[in-house]
Amino acid sequence: MTEDIMVAGDRHDDTEAAREISWPAQSVGLAALDMGDAELVHSWRSDPVTAHQMGIWPRSLTAVRERIERDIEDDDRDDFLILAPDGTPVGYVALTSQSMVNGTAEVELMLSAEHRGLGHATAALDAVVDLAFGELPMYRLTAETHSDNAPALAVLARSGFTLEGTSRAACLHRGRRHDLAVLSLLRPEWEALSRPRAWDA
Repeated sequence: MTEDIMVAGDRHDDTEAAREISWPAQSVGLAALDMGDAELVHSWRSDPVTAHQMGIWPRSLTAVRERIERDIEDDDRDDFLILAPDGTPVGYVALTSQSMVNGTAEVELMLSAEHRGLGHATAALDAVVDLAFGELPMYRLTAETHSDNAPALAVLARSGFTLEGTSRAACLHRGRRHDLAVLSLLRPEWEALSRPRAWDA
């Protein structure tokens, strides 16, 4: 964990405030991603399990910094650090490719290996979905993942996403082609969900 990240319980200087929560959730908080988070995101992307499940490859810290800087300036996306109740950064979630005209966007989610299986991924995904439908004029959200990425598919299903189909051989990873599962969630389906909304946290 980098010392540059301002989260509760992770500072050498107790006079500094905890990381500001940009958007609430039931059991986690979402803080706007900034340049100081590059080292942490880089460490998550470099994890072999994460790299395999997401079909990514390690990139240099400089490249990750440049990517975060570029994304921060992109008005068509919102990127967040996922914070556990004690302020520990546990992952990353984003609402990308936002089209206010069509009311569409894509969701991205990455959780650190040591914080999986605790419900953080579902809470963060629910929160960013509530942002898309409760504060933004989105009508359709989409997500893609390897068709054999069972943990990601389970999280998406718990958040109400429906499997639409498969993009065959759409991803090259570790020398072979992988199918991508394509999932979506529509506004009327979100409205029908009985769970509490992020703003009720």
